[in-house]
Amino acid sequence: MSQRGVDAVFQAMFLLTDMRELFRKNAPFHDFEGEDKAEASKIIEKLKKQISVLEEEVI
Repeated sequence: MSQRGVDAVFQAMFLLTDMRELFRKNAPFHDFEGEDKAEASKIIEKLKKQISVLEEEVI
C-alpha cells in the first residue's frame, strides 16, 4: 500500500476519535442536535472520503 493509503488510515482514525468525542459530549442518550448533528455529518462525510481512498489503494 502506498503512503496515501497509510495516511488515509490514520486520518480515518483521527476522525473516529472526533466522533467518539461527540458521543461522549452527548452521553448518555447520544442525541445529536444543532451544531453537534452538523459536526457529526461533516465527520461522516470525511470518513467516507478516507474509505474511498483505502478502496482505491487496497482493492
